[in-house]
Amino acid sequence: MRRSLVLVLDPIRDLVEYAKKAEEAGFDAVWLTDFHNRSAFVRMAATGQATKRIGIGSGIAYAFGRSPVYTASAVADIDEITNGRTILGLGTGTKRMQESWYGFKFESPAPKAIEVVRLLRELWSAPQGRPFKHKGRFFDIAIDLYLRPGLVRSDIPIYLAGVNKLMVRAAGEVADGLVGHPLYSRRYLDEVVRPAIEEGIAKENRQRDSFDLAGYVITSISDDVEQAREEARRQIGFYATTRTYDAILDLHGWADEKKGIRDSFRSLDFAGMTAAVSDDMLDQIAVVGTPEDCEKQLARYDGLLDHVLLYPPSVGVSADRVKENYKLMMEVFGSSS
Repeated sequence: MRRSLVLVLDPIRDLVEYAKKAEEAGFDAVWLTDFHNRSAFVRMAATGQATKRIGIGSGIAYAFGRSPVYTASAVADIDEITNGRTILGLGTGTKRMQESWYGFKFESPAPKAIEVVRLLRELWSAPQGRPFKHKGRFFDIAIDLYLRPGLVRSDIPIYLAGVNKLMVRAAGEVADGLVGHPLYSRRYLDEVVRPAIEEGIAKENRQRDSFDLAGYVITSISDDVEQAREEARRQIGFYATTRTYDAILDLHGWADEKKGIRDSFRSLDFAGMTAAVSDDMLDQIAVVGTPEDCEKQLARYDGLLDHVLLYPPSVGVSADRVKENYKLMMEVFGSSS
């Protein structure tokens, strides 16, 4: 099981510093995030320039907040900077994020994501110096003279993110891997995610061993076990406010937890929101506790994930504590430790 880190630090100079530390610790890749106030691509370029070996992934960049032509160009540039170390992870975000934050209509996310992936590959493999045309359900592109200088490779890996079955199946159909959500439980991986990936792979007659099932795992390491658990509860509560992720909560029968989290959120009772995350939720979703505890807990993902993306709680957590958590992750899970 490969191990990578999700980097959530600000400012960018701290992000770059910890990407270099992750490389020294022997991690497979670092993954950077998009948000309305931060660009995954800019941060990938910065960390890629400062490192030599480690993979540089977007976990995730928004598939619909940019033209696929822009995405193809930006990612090819990053792949040139990194000399072929780029991994493009794409996600749809939620309806509210796309429509309220970015002003894009949110429609048919799975079919649209499939078209984006195929269009990106067309752009990277298109003949140089000739017209480029793509006419699909969602995108109509015509470039009279298409040039792509500096392209290191035409097969840059593309991963799709997904929670609900249609998006997970779409990843199995067209992507090189899946970026699993931080709320994934081991049961959800086993009963929903893995079968949906297999369906997508079978539909396109692909091989499972060429697909990388990667997943965020909320990881909170501390000798103060209660502190570690509280931080992870807060992160889980933050995500569980969103109805998009109900499939995970409903599979486990976490109706009381869901109600408590959302009632507290509506009244801006953040302490109540955290307290509503039950021990069962916490233990099914996160890796928490002492270094020894976390090493044992992460082993439970063997056979469920091909690639674990270690993700520190950051909601309501100080930057110093996030850095301390990274230091412990490197000591416990780095291959050079």
